[in-house]
Amino acid sequence: MNETAALDKLDRAILRRLQAHGRETYDVVGEQVGLSPSAVLRRVKRLEEAGVIDRYVALVRPEAVGLGLTAYINVRLEKHTESHKRNPMDVFRASVQTWPEVVECAALTGDMDYLLRVVVQDMAHYSRFIMDTLLKHPSVQDCRTSFVLDRVKATTAVPL
Repeated sequence: MNETAALDKLDRAILRRLQAHGRETYDVVGEQVGLSPSAVLRRVKRLEEAGVIDRYVALVRPEAVGLGLTAYINVRLEKHTESHKRNPMDVFRASVQTWPEVVECAALTGDMDYLLRVVVQDMAHYSRFIMDTLLKHPSVQDCRTSFVLDRVKATTAVPL
């Protein structure tokens, strides 16, 4: 079900509902989209098996757990590597997986290679992460940071 055409109107309605209210029962979802609970269950199982529904999570507000500073960091990696060394991008990608402060990492086009979304307690924590982790990484050549002043829109829902 990799093609969007494979999703019909009811699938999209179910997905919209689950994105907004992930813990709703199939009874409630069914009422909202005009299907029986068993029909909703069958469709949800099919969407899970097809990989359309990736996973179910609880969304935690960072500020509520003491993580009051969010930063976006543009990272540029070294381009030259000796033949016996691993590709700098591979080394960086593996390292990012181990850094708990990094909650999102995207490879980019343009003059920077990656964009990291980092969530930390405060400026001291950010400074430790930059100085002791990111800038000490052997693949990192340069980075630029922008700090979040205000979250204007934050959603995990994709437009359906």
